[in-house]
Amino acid sequence: MTTGETTPRLINWIGYLTLTLLVALPLAVLTVRGGAWEQGLMLYAISCLGAALLLLLAAVLMLLPKFRPWRSAIAKRALFAVPGTVLLLSLLGGGNYPPIHDITTDTADPPRFVAAPKQRGENSNSLDIVAETLKAQQEAYSDLDTLVTDASIENAFAQAKATAQALGWEIFHEDLNAGIIEATDTTAIMGFKDDIVIRLRTNERGTLVDLRSVSRVGVSDLGANAARIREFLDAFKR
Repeated sequence: MTTGETTPRLINWIGYLTLTLLVALPLAVLTVRGGAWEQGLMLYAISCLGAALLLLLAAVLMLLPKFRPWRSAIAKRALFAVPGTVLLLSLLGGGNYPPIHDITTDTADPPRFVAAPKQRGENSNSLDIVAETLKAQQEAYSDLDTLVTDASIENAFAQAKATAQALGWEIFHEDLNAGIIEATDTTAIMGFKDDIVIRLRTNERGTLVDLRSVSRVGVSDLGANAARIREFLDAFKR
């Protein structure tokens, strides 16, 4: 064989498919942001998995003596599969998260939403408190706990509101008398909206700050709600 021979059809098809799957990634994001999140996530998963499989196939072909003259051509086509493969590996290596999407700092008495039901819509996940979810959270996120501060409830309320705004959350309900702040956080890429309630109460220890973060759609949040609560608590302390 010589390098001047026609590129094998299999190699060309690897190029066509990897390019198609690469284009499908932003299309999947746009589909999710457009509201068809189930279809969008399915397309996203297929694109990432397909890219990984094609990259593996390309690597195998490059090792075979039969395809030695076209190793450069295979490598160029395989580059289109790298982004999807990297995204797949980031998902698989991101941790072992439980299939829950409702996280709180107080599993004994979770904060309740007041205004969020009107914001979420009929097709969103339920805001009902489920005992199995609380148990799963205790096992997965045992580090989450009530924040206790010496600040007065008025100052703590103002600080909690400022912290939420600094994190980019959209506050849609606040009631100092009830000690409640409700907000929405929108994820950067997919545009998923998760709702958060911040509850402030006082006792002999000081002002108690609790949070609850709930995804509007999906089964597992891949740790997003717990990470959001941790980020708030760290920012509040600073």
